[in-house]
Amino acid sequence: MGNAARHLQLVTTSPEVMETRVAQLEDGFTRVANDLLDAAMASGLSETELCILLAVWRKTYGYSKKMDWISNEQLEGMVGKHHTHCSTAKNLLINKKVLLQQGRKVGMNTNVAEWKTKINGFCKTLAKPAKKTLAEVASETKQKLLTTKDNIQKIKETTPNPLPEVVAQEVKPKRRKPVLIDYAACINSFNELVGDRLPHAVEMNDDRKRKLKTLVTSLATPNEDGFRAYVKAFLNQARPFHFGDNDRDWVANFDYLLRRKVLTAIREGTL
Repeated sequence: MGNAARHLQLVTTSPEVMETRVAQLEDGFTRVANDLLDAAMASGLSETELCILLAVWRKTYGYSKKMDWISNEQLEGMVGKHHTHCSTAKNLLINKKVLLQQGRKVGMNTNVAEWKTKINGFCKTLAKPAKKTLAEVASETKQKLLTTKDNIQKIKETTPNPLPEVVAQEVKPKRRKPVLIDYAACINSFNELVGDRLPHAVEMNDDRKRKLKTLVTSLATPNEDGFRAYVKAFLNQARPFHFGDNDRDWVANFDYLLRRKVLTAIREGTL
């Protein structure tokens, strides 16, 4: 049997003929260390991130290179995902130290211990932040109960001749801590969670920062974890209409989620 016959099999289905390709090591292979494969399998990376990781392996190890420049358009052609999604996933892999970057070139970080992924305990869940937040809320509530007007009056009545400075200290309002927002983390969380279902956000301008700050400060957990939970809640309640199943070719995007009425609709279950 010749080379062409060895690599191709013809499957006949009347009246059409469908050609299938059989993978063979003789056609080429990519050599990857088993430790990298094991680490990738247990990393908890998203589908797009794993696709980009495999693409980098193919373009580097597949050509006996440690690093190479791979354009987003090349990645789009290899993994079949929009180049903006490819760019976002590649940047996430670099931030997680799964990939290394030198100038325009990228390559694998073979030091798996440096990866900021699930295998090294870097995948956050909402359980611990939620538990911490509930404890803080309970503590603040208790503090408020101790400093209400009625309680201060009871202290005055039951405490003989309270010192003026003690009373003043009790009624002094507690200064609220400013909310610090990690805008980059919020936009990366949005892109990671929506995956290929919605357009990715690629720029954090002043208008988005202003709207995002207003939104996040109104959440029960006013930080990136709270915003991440908000995006998850949206994806759970969103209808096909939000993903383009409409006669306007409209899809929800990052700016849509920054609207106050969308947050209200999610809280009330009327999205």
